[in-house]
Amino acid sequence: MDMYFTLSLIGLVFLALVTTRIAADVILMAAMGCLIISGVLTVGEGLAGFANPGVMTIAILYIVAGGLQETGAVQWLSKYLLGAPKSLKTALVRLIVPSALLSAFMNNTAVVAMFIPSVQDWSKRINIPSSKLLIPLSYAAILGGTCTLIGTSTNLVVDGLLQKELGISLNIFSLLWVGLPITLIGGALLFCFSKQLLPNRESAIEQAENARQYGVDMRIEKGSKLIGKSIEQAGLRALQYGYLFEIQRGNTLLSAVGSEAQLYENDILVFVGSPECAREIQSIQGLKPVGGGAEVLEIEHNKRCLVEAVIGPEFVGLGMTIKEAKFRTRFQAAVLSVSRKGNKINSKIGTIQLQVGDTLLLETSQDFVGQYRSRRDFLLVSAINDSTPPNFEKAPIAVGLLAALVLCSATGLLSILEAAMLCAAAMLATRCISISKARRNVDLTVITVIAASFSLGAAMSKSGAAEMIASNIVALAPYSPWLSLALIYMITVLFTEMITNNAAAVLMFPIAVATANQLGCDPLPFVITIMIAASASFITPIGYQTNLMVMGPGGYKIQDFLRAGLPISLAVGITTLLIIPQIWPLTIS
Repeated sequence: MDMYFTLSLIGLVFLALVTTRIAADVILMAAMGCLIISGVLTVGEGLAGFANPGVMTIAILYIVAGGLQETGAVQWLSKYLLGAPKSLKTALVRLIVPSALLSAFMNNTAVVAMFIPSVQDWSKRINIPSSKLLIPLSYAAILGGTCTLIGTSTNLVVDGLLQKELGISLNIFSLLWVGLPITLIGGALLFCFSKQLLPNRESAIEQAENARQYGVDMRIEKGSKLIGKSIEQAGLRALQYGYLFEIQRGNTLLSAVGSEAQLYENDILVFVGSPECAREIQSIQGLKPVGGGAEVLEIEHNKRCLVEAVIGPEFVGLGMTIKEAKFRTRFQAAVLSVSRKGNKINSKIGTIQLQVGDTLLLETSQDFVGQYRSRRDFLLVSAINDSTPPNFEKAPIAVGLLAALVLCSATGLLSILEAAMLCAAAMLATRCISISKARRNVDLTVITVIAASFSLGAAMSKSGAAEMIASNIVALAPYSPWLSLALIYMITVLFTEMITNNAAAVLMFPIAVATANQLGCDPLPFVITIMIAASASFITPIGYQTNLMVMGPGGYKIQDFLRAGLPISLAVGITTLLIIPQIWPLTIS
């Protein structure tokens, strides 16, 4: 009865994940509760996933990835690695190589999240549709994540199960033997057949025509790497959310400057665009707000953000200029720009007289919104998402800490969990990331989904469901362990395309081990097969989070993933099934 109850419950979980909009963590937590209440699992067995070392490692690596993001390390790398290619094929090489490489050493979801804005901006500069670049970004990140144990959460989850159930612990580079070949083959397919595989679509996200327009003045600071570069070389010609309006050089005003115009120290660059334009130009190293921004207020770097505030009828400085109202000292906020009736005001910030309805773009502390949201000075106060400027000075520290994590894990000096814990602690100690940001970076939904799905795998083992399914797999290929391995791979890929990759891996783990035991084979190659197959989601956007992330910005349809992903999925599957038995023999010698 326990076996039939478990299989029925798993069927319902699949149905709910595929056909409803109920959050995955809610569905899986409900399933875990059913297994505990029904007595299929004890409370300890049901909650064991929350104590799994793989799950804890994933949670800690979110903090490490957050440190790399907060310091601008990935943005800095992407800027210099992407370059200015002249053709689609050259662009694909410049995109696939760094995104796959970075995904091998940090969570691939975080890599894609940080690359999407850069790739959108880059696609405009090089005049290539972003739809030709974003699917390759997602696929490269997925493939790169299979090269190391820390590249994807799936690998860490399965490694945690290996340690608990079989006492086997993998090295950080154990998967490189299979991960590197499939990454090269997948990348080569995208490169060779880019015109046939990749669609040409417009993004579904269009900028509103009536967006509020701001003018933001930025100065090229002393020692800036922008000095001597042309506007195009500095990446200022094709911004995503605005454009370079003019340059003030001493007493000279340069309007309609060309792409080849050189930049000099103390040039004041006037940008015009939406509120997000200020966030975008803040991520360019070597530019500072003309008035000093929040730096003058001595607000800590990791506590700064951009805020929009609409002046209300009871504002204390109505009719005064910003300087006369002593806005900066009164509100502890620096005014970067003022928009009136949706249009920028072409005056020096300090001389603008404030009126009811004026929208101010402020650089201030993260406490500003909570402090002034209910005050009568402003009609509306809202923060701009992800607007804390990167702290480029700490980027080398963050990269060094990641390198130390990889080195300690690769040499066996520390386990991956121990190395990740030390790396995250060092990120906090060196202030690469604040404690509050570290908390927000840990995606509790993902952690809950993974941990709760462990209960389904445990129920399959305990109830005998895994043994029963394994017997059917063995019956289909009674004399060929390799055919059984191929069946395990295909079933895992099918599960991954339908539900989350981590849940697919956890469900298939006990089946793979039971199949190996019934065949008298080593279970390790079967488990490695699950690791690769659970990540090999290329055919549908719902199977892997990075595919969903690029779907909107790329303007993709479901058939785009089917056309681009099917040949890559087949090539990766064949390569995996040929290589794994050579590296990890199926039969026990």
